[in-house]
Amino acid sequence: MDSADTSVQGFNEQGVYPCPACRLGQIQALSLMDAMACNTCRHIFTANLQRQWLLMVDRSPPLVWHWNGRNWTGAHVEGVKLGWRYWLSAVAFVLLPPTLIGVSAYALVTASGASPPLLSIVWTGLTFLLHLALIGRSIIGFYRFPVRTYFSTVGRNLFSR
Repeated sequence: MDSADTSVQGFNEQGVYPCPACRLGQIQALSLMDAMACNTCRHIFTANLQRQWLLMVDRSPPLVWHWNGRNWTGAHVEGVKLGWRYWLSAVAFVLLPPTLIGVSAYALVTASGASPPLLSIVWTGLTFLLHLALIGRSIIGFYRFPVRTYFSTVGRNLFSR
């Protein structure tokens, strides 16, 4: 059974489906086991056929996806809900420090009447980029997205054509 056949059927353990974790490989049943695995990122999954769920069991707590008949939706951590407070904190962590640096540099410049030094502009930009990178790294670490595997597979697919 190929992935085109699964687009109109419910989720079962005998089919071949796109991997919800790396989005590049395909998952299928492991022989002699009650589990499934991806051929690209090597994550191990178990299925809940009644709920049409797929759980990534090689991490704790497991990530959960729901099969809607065509693709996987709703990657979330079982028992953990990221609410608006987490997202507001992340936005504040990214925007507040560069804003404070930029406003203080602007206040010093307007008080002296000189043009803003290049160092203040660069420092403000670097602060923004580094705080954004920290939040991005935290999200990638939380969801355990296989960045290295993703880029190596994309590179392999580009150069094989």
